[in-house]
Amino acid sequence: MAHNDFIDRHGLWSDAQRHQAAEIVARLGSDNIHLVRLAWSDPHGASRVKMVTSQAFVTALRQGYNTNVATATLDGSGARVFSSFTRGGGMGLAEMTGSPNLVLVPDPSTFRVLPWEPDVGWILCDDYFSSGQPFHFSPRHLLRRQLQRLKPRSLQSIIGLEVEWYLLRLSEDRLTDEHIGAPGVKGRALRAHPVEAGYSFHSETNLDLMHAPLAALARACEKLELPVRSFENEWGPGQVECTFAPTEALHAADNLLLFRSATRQICRRMGYLASFMCRPKLKGACSSGWHLHQSLVDTKDGRNAFTSQIPGESLSPVGRGYLGGLLRHALAATVFANPTVNAYRRFRSYSLAPDRLAWGTDHRGVLLRVLGEVGDPASRIENRLGEPAANPYLYIASQIVCGLDGIDQGHDPGPPETDPYAADRARLPESLSAALDLLAQEPLFRREFGDIFITYYLAFKRTEAGRFADYAQRNQLDRASGETTDWEQDEYFDFF
Repeated sequence: MAHNDFIDRHGLWSDAQRHQAAEIVARLGSDNIHLVRLAWSDPHGASRVKMVTSQAFVTALRQGYNTNVATATLDGSGARVFSSFTRGGGMGLAEMTGSPNLVLVPDPSTFRVLPWEPDVGWILCDDYFSSGQPFHFSPRHLLRRQLQRLKPRSLQSIIGLEVEWYLLRLSEDRLTDEHIGAPGVKGRALRAHPVEAGYSFHSETNLDLMHAPLAALARACEKLELPVRSFENEWGPGQVECTFAPTEALHAADNLLLFRSATRQICRRMGYLASFMCRPKLKGACSSGWHLHQSLVDTKDGRNAFTSQIPGESLSPVGRGYLGGLLRHALAATVFANPTVNAYRRFRSYSLAPDRLAWGTDHRGVLLRVLGEVGDPASRIENRLGEPAANPYLYIASQIVCGLDGIDQGHDPGPPETDPYAADRARLPESLSAALDLLAQEPLFRREFGDIFITYYLAFKRTEAGRFADYAQRNQLDRASGETTDWEQDEYFDFF
């Protein structure tokens, strides 16, 4: 590589990544790859891409590739959150003035060929300022920084995923003027109908009605090396749950980003709509969740650091401290697991979702479900807080922040609950606005994510919450009704 190449000059790759990049260049010709999608996560956790020719991609493997900073300054409707063209970009940051370019640096370890477009490559990128400084608002950079905190402790975060979503058949075959919105105003969501009637848990017959798109997705996941283990017919009409084998935290987040994008593309091409919106406005729909299984592994000997060696204890002292931290900071962390207005309709008593700060052993009504016993190498904590639209990097990073604080401060989770919905415990926030207020009051995340990011994220999400508040006021809506609104359906149904 030339000395003036951006990636080389700023030392952004390891030797292993350089070797992987050389192998990718060789594959471009042998596999007849003509186009490559340079992908990155926006603050919502949606996959954004620039598609470049194979020749341009080879250059990007030396110099990176320029992109506009706009995807971090616009909300999900395309509304401008910050005054990008004023001094400081509306953030008081000189480097954000004028909506500057960022440099996308491909991560060679993430390269895949898309099974549904076999001459198209896909690769995840990290975004940097032209100075070589990591972009302040990159979710992937934030997670990586938290993972670095584990290394001096000889610990590694292991994450298993359980994600629920809706598979529906499209009822409309074309867009009309109704579907076209404007910045700050989403057009009408596409209409879709269930493939099966629902409420027949794990029905083989109903699963078979969804077989064609699920089988196509399973084949694609295998080729993409996504560690999906199961496709299950869930509770609501057309609701599906997918489980993933546990893997290292950054890989888990990368896998979830690609899985959601792949699922939506494959299903759409077959005349279906896959939605990771928490509670769609559909007859009989129930909320979808994202359960995050987590543990820590000792990198010196490979053992699970959560495994108890004490009879009667379901977790080791390290595991109990981590659990205590998750419980102590769960309210402030809620917004990272539930970043949409719609998510807060899920927290209902006596459902398969939590509604307050409770933990228990193998209990599906609690917030934090502990699965473990003496000597169990699979001991882990399942956080049942999240919605499937959550940004995987922020969700996972927030867990590490809370868990490490629990270990360092010796937070005691107290005894487990066996009747969590009747427990005298603090309730989860009832709205996105309330969750943002709780985050704003918590110094832990300002310390670990940084003032710049937390100030940005609060402004970013308050724009979204404010647009919904304006809609609710104009339409004199009663938020307590718990029913999904047209605004939520338009805002999230097809975006996620």
